[in-house]
Amino acid sequence: MLERLNKLIAQAGIASRRGAEELIENGEVSVNGEIITELGTKADAEKDHIKVRGKLISAKLARRENVYVLLNKPKGYLSSAADPEGRNLVTDLVPPNLGKLHPVGRLDYNTEGLIILTNDGQFTNLVASSKLIPKVYEVKVKGLPSENAVNKLRRGVRLEDGFKTAPAEIKQLKPTDKNGWFEVTLFEGHNQQIRKMFDLIGNSVVKLRRISIGHINDKFLKVGAYRRLSPQEVKDFQNPPRKPINKTAPHQTQLKPRNLPPRKPKR
Repeated sequence: MLERLNKLIAQAGIASRRGAEELIENGEVSVNGEIITELGTKADAEKDHIKVRGKLISAKLARRENVYVLLNKPKGYLSSAADPEGRNLVTDLVPPNLGKLHPVGRLDYNTEGLIILTNDGQFTNLVASSKLIPKVYEVKVKGLPSENAVNKLRRGVRLEDGFKTAPAEIKQLKPTDKNGWFEVTLFEGHNQQIRKMFDLIGNSVVKLRRISIGHINDKFLKVGAYRRLSPQEVKDFQNPPRKPINKTAPHQTQLKPRNLPPRKPKR
């Protein structure tokens, strides 16, 4: 059966679909001895000899088992499967017997928290590109932003690089004397988006940690540790329920109801 090359490369666990497209454009993919550089080219994994960087991927496609790992990323690790500068990678934190994995989406080098590693390119494409799967972050910022400034971020802002953010859920947590704490929920992903959002209102991010991806959260997973996702956890990403965002709510802090005395009847 003919399928797109980027899909087959992703299924072999070599790269995500986007990463596979880069391999094709760079002339690192060949089919039956012919180098392919045109995106959208199709091949048959059972009949054609598909090579990436000179290595045949047919065997990988035949015997590959899909692996899904949840990792609690520490600071100082790059969300990538390779780095020419030799920096620490998130893939270094899982054992090699799990096979060649790549991260689903990205966390900044100095951001902590949950990230999924897999060899399933279709799953990667589904989760990373979805605008229905919320990602929740705990954010510590320098100073105490005003309510008006935070409401501005909730409605969506245009960042200095020109990107217009979608409305976001921002729940105010208990602050300290000098720092604000917030829980931010995004349905989109842009490079260093949360850091740029708070920079825009003059309150730079001091600490940033992702605490959930869709229905996945694990407060007992230690920093630097990992666990496999269950089949049900993986399946639940197929139909994510959308949590509506209140674009006009001033803040999300919930107050306890007061016990008021009963009203006296009017005479």
